[in-house]
Amino acid sequence: MISKIYSFGLLGLEAYPVEIEIDVARGLPVITLVGLADTAIKESKERVRSAIKNSGFQWPAERITVNLAPSNIKKEGACFDLAIALGILAATRQINENLIKNYSFLGELSLDGKLRPVHGVLAISLTMVKSPLKNLVLPEENAREAGIIPEISAWPLRSLKEVVQFLADPGFRQPFKLAPEEILKANADYSLDFSEVKGQYFAKRAIEVAVSGGHNIVLLGPPGSGKTMLAKRIPTIMPSLSLQEALEITKIHSVAKALLNKDGFIGTRPFRCPHHSISDIALIGGGSIPKPGEISLSHHGVLFLDELPEFSRKALEALRQPLEDNLICISRIKGSLIFPANFILAAALNPCPCGNYFSPQKTCHCNTTKIRNYLGKISGPLLDRIDIHIEVPQVKYRELSETKDTETSQAIRQRVENARAIQRERFKSTGVFCNAQMHNKLIKEHCLLDEKAQELVRMAMSELGFSARGYDKILKVARTIADLSREKIIGAEHVAEAVQYRSLDKLLN
Repeated sequence: MISKIYSFGLLGLEAYPVEIEIDVARGLPVITLVGLADTAIKESKERVRSAIKNSGFQWPAERITVNLAPSNIKKEGACFDLAIALGILAATRQINENLIKNYSFLGELSLDGKLRPVHGVLAISLTMVKSPLKNLVLPEENAREAGIIPEISAWPLRSLKEVVQFLADPGFRQPFKLAPEEILKANADYSLDFSEVKGQYFAKRAIEVAVSGGHNIVLLGPPGSGKTMLAKRIPTIMPSLSLQEALEITKIHSVAKALLNKDGFIGTRPFRCPHHSISDIALIGGGSIPKPGEISLSHHGVLFLDELPEFSRKALEALRQPLEDNLICISRIKGSLIFPANFILAAALNPCPCGNYFSPQKTCHCNTTKIRNYLGKISGPLLDRIDIHIEVPQVKYRELSETKDTETSQAIRQRVENARAIQRERFKSTGVFCNAQMHNKLIKEHCLLDEKAQELVRMAMSELGFSARGYDKILKVARTIADLSREKIIGAEHVAEAVQYRSLDKLLN
């Protein structure tokens, strides 16, 4: 006998429907899986066999063929276990096939028939919105991911036996539903705050400017100056997440098996800090079946690269295209996948190999050649994509011992959101969302300087030796500073501050 049952697979960040056909026929007792199944799926036959027997059902002593369609897409993971088990029960008439036709099924089976959670449920639920099937049976641990999509009826269950009981009498329980706005509000709190950072007022101001305009930033300073502490608090001053952004972030983390939140939902901006030994594939994404990398896990958040010169040249160069396009395209023989990568890059490095170049107390033993070789590990094209680089000096005792309260992240975030609102209005019909994304035409249109500002830029170009690219960066950052001051015309004070944020240019010249 033949039965059909429905499930979903994942390809990149998107889900696609999978029709599972089960044929139970006379022959030697063997189970065969076809349809480009990976090792985890091929091993499912042992899990399914034990789960069916230990749930009180009969395992057929006949030839079983399982086909996963479409057969031209490679499938992976253990999420088809439940569907395969129910298909076998339907094909052997242990359950009525009509009971399963209005549902999709997800879940890994343990040997005793319990359901284990799977990844990518939010992506599958979003795809189901466009599907004629709106009922999803899945493990209890995945309920919150599916329940947040109002168009989907999620039915969380605990075991194969319970699923069969539910199919026989669906009325004994209600579908699991959540209010997405309330979940977003409940998960929107950060554990860190800028009020915890003593001193470093110049660095805090530079970070505020960077976030306001969507600019990438490099923090340059000796060990122990607080670069990492500052970077970890960048998400706390970024604009509050919209529901759409939160769903995008949660979807990416779910597919990448990085959803550690028990609520199944991420309501804060991500902060990713990979070790400098990371490979280029782990950073940008990839694999035989491509998965999101750190840059996609940083989507709508911050990617922090500590000890920037220690990262491999190949990994750093791989960042250039995502920083330019806010996405990453990964090509394979059978096609290409696009992962989003709209993030702020924050990086930290020492001014020299020993780290004491700026220190007034410690002696630097690095000569000019060593310093240039150390900083030269960061290529010019990558550095051109970073608008702001600032020095972060050691904090003095007087600042560390201060008892008065410093400005909170909430107060800074309010100014950031005001500046972003100005930029949204400015670029509403251009496809650009912040000042950092301006191209030459928009720079000429929106970066208007008064006379004093023009003279100051001319002096900076001639005396400090800034390049043409440096000139564009200064104008973009000055535009953001003017937005924070609610000024339409860029003044000399805005340009003067922007020039101060080009520390590496001065160090490398």
